[in-house]
Amino acid sequence: MMTSYREAVREALREALLRDERAFLMGEDVGAYGGCFGVSRGLLEEFGPERIRDTPLSESAFVGAGIGAALGGLRPIVEVMTVNFSLLALDQILNNAATLRHMSAGQLAVPLVIRMATGAGRQLAAQHSHSLENFYAHIPGLRVVSAATVADARGMLWTALQSPDPVVLFEPIALYGAEAELPPDAGPVDIDHAVVRRPGTDVTVVAYGGSLPVATAAAERLDDDHISAEIIDLRCLRPLDERTVLESIARTHRLVIVDEGWRSVGIAAEIAARAAEHAYFDLDAPIARVCAAEVPVPYAKQLEDAALPGPDDVIDAIRRTVS
Repeated sequence: MMTSYREAVREALREALLRDERAFLMGEDVGAYGGCFGVSRGLLEEFGPERIRDTPLSESAFVGAGIGAALGGLRPIVEVMTVNFSLLALDQILNNAATLRHMSAGQLAVPLVIRMATGAGRQLAAQHSHSLENFYAHIPGLRVVSAATVADARGMLWTALQSPDPVVLFEPIALYGAEAELPPDAGPVDIDHAVVRRPGTDVTVVAYGGSLPVATAAAERLDDDHISAEIIDLRCLRPLDERTVLESIARTHRLVIVDEGWRSVGIAAEIAARAAEHAYFDLDAPIARVCAAEVPVPYAKQLEDAALPGPDDVIDAIRRTVS
């Protein structure tokens, strides 16, 4: 049976609420409306307003409340409507959630999961469409993960809830309608390691979140030209699993990074730097980065498409690298 990414997230939320009575969901419109993207539809009727809590339109307030609840022994799941809006709570996330364990010499833990929709592809314009994962991957004290598949959308939440530290979980907006087969026994998944989604021999292609389907589509088209691309899904952006990436480079000797974020000072830049530091003598060609255009994400469909990395852009980068 095919399951959508949206349905997988809903089932992950439902499982968490059933398995742990300390867990609850809070955020804007998560209750009666069913979530801005329909993820939490039906959960209010099943679990009631004590565990599915609609909040005021104040990210700093409800993220702060989530931090307090986590300090008090609960397991809050805080939904921020889009990553752009999370900047209104950056003080709470950076100066409180990420620092309390360190500033208390380990006496305080903040077992909080913050879910954020991220990325473009739905014509939601600049204030709702950016990919700001690198902002959070920069912060010590956070664990930052990105679910690129239906299986990971189903399995990452429960694993994240077991962490004693705050976890920021990114869900690409463009993937909510994506569908895949999900086994009936699908459960928690690893959030510590990157995974090779597609083995290959000629070039390593690193992606995550919404850029994974783009990289995969490019690799499939290149099969006809006998170019074998190995696709790595980073999964966890902080801490980065650089070993999986370096081991792949040692096999393929070439690296292309696909990132829906901006090129400057982004995740792609970090991966490229680590490859240059630790795999310099394994590389037979310059590292290539395929990123979003350095502009606010446009509203118009043709401009949005032009601003985002697409399969053709990845194919061009791979061809240059393997040539």
